[in-house]
Amino acid sequence: MRVCVYAASSAQVAPEFHAAARALGVALATEGCSLVYGGGSQGLMGAVADGALSAGGEVIGILPRFMADLEWGHPGLTRLELVEDMRERKHRLLTGSDAVVALPGGCGTLEELFEAITLKRLGLYFNPILLLNTRGFYAPLAGFMDSVIAERFMNPEHAAMWALVDEVDQVLPTIRATPRWREDARDYAVVR
Repeated sequence: MRVCVYAASSAQVAPEFHAAARALGVALATEGCSLVYGGGSQGLMGAVADGALSAGGEVIGILPRFMADLEWGHPGLTRLELVEDMRERKHRLLTGSDAVVALPGGCGTLEELFEAITLKRLGLYFNPILLLNTRGFYAPLAGFMDSVIAERFMNPEHAAMWALVDEVDQVLPTIRATPRWREDARDYAVVR
């Protein structure tokens, strides 16, 4: 299984976020999953990669060239793929992934997460999307998305496009228990 992980690059966040990211990397590698992520060495990006590498996992980083020029790439990955820009990075991260896990993060992580959700809504991505809710980080977002649905900007069926999990040990069981997204997704992509 190839798992795409969206993660922040900030090294200034609370230690619990780093610990959860590292534990996720270890869990993925221990279960034989390949990790594909943004290719960075700092923050939660570095922690998830280091965790997977420490457990002998395959770690693939997708990094825009300008970030490589700034030496933001992780030096110890199984494979580091350089791409031209952020748009290509997002496409390559999601292409071929069997699931998406969003760790807590800022605007970049949220932008990647919302693109994956949008593609799932449009019937262009069919695999599980999980939000790792370390320290309740994603609870406000979950509440907001409930409001989006309640106000009819999305259909009630769309609430099943993502799952919130509180602990790392829930990630892989939730991925495995999540059915493939409905093939008729485009039939209710538009709110009527």
